Amino acid sequence: MAVTKELPEKYYLSHFHEFLTFFDGPNRALLLPEHTQFIQQFCSFSEDLQCIVVRAATRKYTLINRNQFRYDEITSPQAHIDELIRLGWLTPINNAKLRYLPRVLTKAELLTLLACYQSVKGLSSENKEAIGSLVVGAIQTQGWPDELPFSHYLHCQFEDLLSYLRFLYFGHTKGKLNQFSMRDLGIRATRAESTGDIMRFDSADEAHAAFTYALQAREIRDATAAQLNAMATQPLPATQTPSAQRYQDMYLFALGNALLNHQPELGVTLLGQAQDDKSVEKWLREAYKLGLHDEVKQRLESIIDEPTSELLNAFAEDFLARKFGSKRTSTLTDMLRNAQHVLSIDESYLNNVERGVINYYKKAGLAAYRTENELWVSLFGLTFWTLLFERENLVSEFDRRPLCLKENRFYLSYIDDIEELLNSFADNHALFTYISKMATKHYGVNNVLFRWHDKVLQVIRVLLQHTNYAQICHVLRAMAKDLASYDDGFPDIMVVENERLRFEEIKAPGDSLRRNQLVSIKLLQKAEFDVEITQVEWFRDPEQAYVVVDIETTGGGASYHRITEIGAVKVVNGEVVDEWQSLINPQRHIPQRITQLTGISNHMVADAPVFAEIAEDFAAFTEDAVFVAHNVNFDYGFIKQEFERLGVRYRRPKQCTVRLMRKVKPGLDSYSLAALTKYFGISMEQHHRALSDARAAAELLKIVHEAG
Repeated sequence: MAVTKELPEKYYLSHFHEFLTFFDGPNRALLLPEHTQFIQQFCSFSEDLQCIVVRAATRKYTLINRNQFRYDEITSPQAHIDELIRLGWLTPINNAKLRYLPRVLTKAELLTLLACYQSVKGLSSENKEAIGSLVVGAIQTQGWPDELPFSHYLHCQFEDLLSYLRFLYFGHTKGKLNQFSMRDLGIRATRAESTGDIMRFDSADEAHAAFTYALQAREIRDATAAQLNAMATQPLPATQTPSAQRYQDMYLFALGNALLNHQPELGVTLLGQAQDDKSVEKWLREAYKLGLHDEVKQRLESIIDEPTSELLNAFAEDFLARKFGSKRTSTLTDMLRNAQHVLSIDESYLNNVERGVINYYKKAGLAAYRTENELWVSLFGLTFWTLLFERENLVSEFDRRPLCLKENRFYLSYIDDIEELLNSFADNHALFTYISKMATKHYGVNNVLFRWHDKVLQVIRVLLQHTNYAQICHVLRAMAKDLASYDDGFPDIMVVENERLRFEEIKAPGDSLRRNQLVSIKLLQKAEFDVEITQVEWFRDPEQAYVVVDIETTGGGASYHRITEIGAVKVVNGEVVDEWQSLINPQRHIPQRITQLTGISNHMVADAPVFAEIAEDFAAFTEDAVFVAHNVNFDYGFIKQEFERLGVRYRRPKQCTVRLMRKVKPGLDSYSLAALTKYFGISMEQHHRALSDARAAAELLKIVHEAG
């Protein structure tokens, strides 16, 4: 059982001081005079006064109820609140943003406030949201009442200053100080070892410009048409660097998008001012709709001549061909239509088509692996680990991506180091030796690119064994230059047939090919990899194995309770071909009520194997089979959880006999296993024993298959 960590008294104050130390170093240069004054004045406060400020700062909204400030560790909290009012740190409710009122005030308080403007007779039956909208509307049109009805609600006047500091620390406006607590409780993983004395922005002006755009972007969602129009015409700060330009682009995209419905010309103008790929693509589409064909064609040709990214270039080439040439279908559609490789896969893999194709190849004696993005991104991360996660520091421990990746400038930042590293490997064997050392040294270290697991090197080894270094180097260099275009979209599986390697992008009926997939496929083809689009058609394979599973447990929750027994029946072509059963020592007490239900006692499981001892046998028994159970999520969830405790990934396609039976026999009073076995006359040797229940559920599966 996991031990719950406890935080020490005044942990929030310690975290706040830790947060402020961030501005002792280079980031002090990003502060304006008012922010420096805020920090200095806070540090001059008594500890109790500081506690009140931090308690208020960590509330969800800037509007606080002083009556809720009763803390044993703070002496005379109300007196300290009065002092903060005197100092101007806490101010009356009418300084708060209107959108916070309905979220903080109670329904009764909203009615009291509304009564300052109009009769509230008959409104008590309305929901809180409707009353809140009336209050906000009244204040917007008539102003705040002369006499405020509440004195216990106060506004944190320092919030704007503090939000700028949080923005510098977290890099966005959603960062909360409670993330320090989540870190200490073990809920939030951070990378303190990778931080350094670096700044997100080059100057205070650039930082404040970025902050202004980030704040304005938050206002767009709740803004009226008139407010959006005002935002579009107000002067905003200029940006000179990519780090600040990124926030300006996000703002222009959000505002331009919001204006398209009622002022499309203005919306398109704003989109045209942004420089990021998403905004450029949106501008091209919307400008074309407005009839600006010459401008659009000129912009498309400019992008193709000097592409800023492969994703945008792919869009520009396709859009130019479709809108200004004779081409009527997209490149993505053409690639799918031209796919000649079609496989018939058992319909049980409807929700896991890649696994179905892999099993198809395994039955044919071929080696097939699920690759998708993990293969290439993990290879990229391990190859360039030192540059990405040691040389390139994070701004704060809560950051996920290094700035060079966030701003897509990894190659430009380390061009000499990257080329020296790529040129240092004579062949794939030398590369694999190197990344193996990286994996051994850094295994388990949190990183933004890929997830560690025990087989992270397995597929990389197969790739390197069947290719040459020039191919690998081509892909790695392209990813280093433009990871934003190449961090996903790679083909689903890798197949080795007759010692030749190929990649396959799997598409089930109705699936579409996305542009990022087209871009990644083209990259692999340029590197002389064999890449196919494999289309799947569904059928029922009579030789597909189904393993019908039933488990007994110590209780209902997979996160705490454990398995006491497993029974499994393998069915192929309507016939039972094998069975598997074992009692399991749950390593915890079996409650009396569970023993009464199942007949499984603590004595019976005392000498039974623990799950770890039977895990390999059970995994082998269910390999390449469909996992079936009555209420499958219960049984599958417990099995999956047990494997996760061992650090092993357990993935099987699954089917539920409850759902299947509802389709085959709709309208029954009950679909419990006992009710269905009675309805169909299926014998039950001992209900609530695993193998007996699994056999019964297997009979239900046969009925489903016979019904087609």
